[in-house]
Amino acid sequence: MRRTSQRPLPSGRITVPHAVGWASSVGLAGTALLATQTNMLAAGLAASNLVLYSFVYTPLKQIHPVNTWVGAVVGAIPPLLGWAAASGDISLNSLILPAALYFWQIPHFMALAYMCREDYAAGGFKMYSLADPSGRKTAMVAMRNSIYLIPLGFLAYDWGVTSGWFCLESTALTLAISAAAFSFYRDRTKERARRMFHASLLYLPVFMAGLLIHRRTDNQHFLEVNAEGFMKSPSSVETSEMDDKNGNQKIKGRQGTRARPPVAYASIAPFPFLPAPSYDIV
Repeated sequence: MRRTSQRPLPSGRITVPHAVGWASSVGLAGTALLATQTNMLAAGLAASNLVLYSFVYTPLKQIHPVNTWVGAVVGAIPPLLGWAAASGDISLNSLILPAALYFWQIPHFMALAYMCREDYAAGGFKMYSLADPSGRKTAMVAMRNSIYLIPLGFLAYDWGVTSGWFCLESTALTLAISAAAFSFYRDRTKERARRMFHASLLYLPVFMAGLLIHRRTDNQHFLEVNAEGFMKSPSSVETSEMDDKNGNQKIKGRQGTRARPPVAYASIAPFPFLPAPSYDIV
């Protein structure tokens, strides 16, 4: 392929045994590092993704167009791996960023595959766009997966991962990429495909930056939930009785129930480079 001809392996700057040896050594070393320094869940995700990329996705590129969707799974696992490394588990909250990466990759790659379909055909790759001369199905798939991104901002807010501002910003951002996909669907030219491709390049860093800026710590979520319960929900408090020192007088008091914040580790994952916050609340 003209697009990849100058990469080290196709250009002959390294040999196939050299590439296999290097990839195997760093793959094993990275998995071992995750297993010893984080946890086995993160190491298992890393090892699974290496196998999926090397022995499923890569061969499928010359066999069947489903390779694009398998590649989207490969691209979605790394942020899930980061969450697992930071928290030690996988929860609903951990699926926000992987879902964004999965659905984002489809319009991103459909635009690229449409622009470079002659190049992919020359390289012997079975891309979805090659079986779609009009480009209508390719553009429809891109637009459909762009629309799938719309609920993610609301889910991030509803599940307590981010503030409401992220919901608004993510919705506006996703509508923009959906508009670019719709424009490509209406006028299936390389220029419109290139415009959608550029929109997809802008989407991901802005989405991730929004997650970082508007993230909510467990402390914030805990205080807000307790404040709402104190103001609005009498059923969330318990009445306790205690004897005084003489045992003659009973004092009735109201004691709030303390619930564990549902957003475990949301303040550091999937951004493990941030300092871990304190969860102690007096």
